[in-house]
Amino acid sequence: MSNSMGIASAFVLSSLILSPMAMAEESQTFVAHNSARAQAYEQHQAEMMAKAKDATQAPQAAASESRSASEKDS
Repeated sequence: MSNSMGIASAFVLSSLILSPMAMAEESQTFVAHNSARAQAYEQHQAEMMAKAKDATQAPQAAASESRSASEKDS
């Protein structure tokens, strides 16, 4: 009997401890912070993709310019 009471009290205590976390996911503040965090992440990803694209295009442009200059010399 005491074993089942211990298990039941563990469930009750865990639900009391975890209930504020569950309620936090539904609060307006949590939603606002979460959306702001997601937007900042997407903006950072876009910036990194643009930098990577510029970095890959810059050597290609320099290579094509050097090829055209060497073709003019020939």
